[in-house]
Amino acid sequence: MSPHDPTLPNEPDEPAAAGRPAADSTSLGDFNVDLTSHEGLRRTHVLAALGPDWDPVAVLRDEDKARDLLYSNLSEEQQRLYDDLVAAGVLPRRGDGSAAS
Repeated sequence: MSPHDPTLPNEPDEPAAAGRPAADSTSLGDFNVDLTSHEGLRRTHVLAALGPDWDPVAVLRDEDKARDLLYSNLSEEQQRLYDDLVAAGVLPRRGDGSAAS
């Protein structure tokens, strides 16, 4: 028997079905890892790192203000490009549809 023969030493010289182990061979067991406790620990560390003063609503509000500032006072060409990107769905529509809103 060659080292590349798919049959087990105790089996007759019949190769196993394509890609499947023979009926007598030991099969691999399930390999399951429960990451639930690790995910809980990760979330605990993230919230601890953010600190007790973290306000997600204020963060989102500040991001909106920054985005509004970024797209304000655009030149005519920039406004046209912005409008094209909004129409194509690349950028979200904000306010009344103009970049300065």
